[in-house]
Amino acid sequence: MGARGTSGYGHLRLAAAILALLAAAPLHANAQAAACSKSDFEAVVDDAAASLRDLNQKHKPDFQERLKALKDKRGWGHDEFMKQAAPFVKDDAIAGFEGQSFELLEQISTLGQDGAAAKTPDCGLLVELQARMKRLVDIQGQKWTYMFGKLDAELAK
Repeated sequence: MGARGTSGYGHLRLAAAILALLAAAPLHANAQAAACSKSDFEAVVDDAAASLRDLNQKHKPDFQERLKALKDKRGWGHDEFMKQAAPFVKDDAIAGFEGQSFELLEQISTLGQDGAAAKTPDCGLLVELQARMKRLVDIQGQKWTYMFGKLDAELAK
């Protein structure tokens, strides 16, 4: 069989290793969740706040620079700029992202408080809290991507 037979067995070994990792992953997640503490709940809420702050600090200066570039390109004065720039920071899609974010923030806050206040931490709740935090950061990232896309399209005109 030579190299060809070895290659076939190599793929089988790789597939077996991947299946073993996938099978072990839920056990690892459950083991991690079973060892949670009240401070873990507080940390998730703090992490969500820090992630959002980082996301805004990363994108806000660049977005403001692009808005200024559009203002300069169009020759808008301050009042005209305030009127013309509004659709780049507030429209139905952005309102949708903000509405989803607000709902998730409320859920994160409630789950974080409930988890931290419980006599015995519900580690399944911690997993839900982490998932909502990730979703919140994802939605905010999508909002920034949308806003940049809209502004970049206008700058390209």
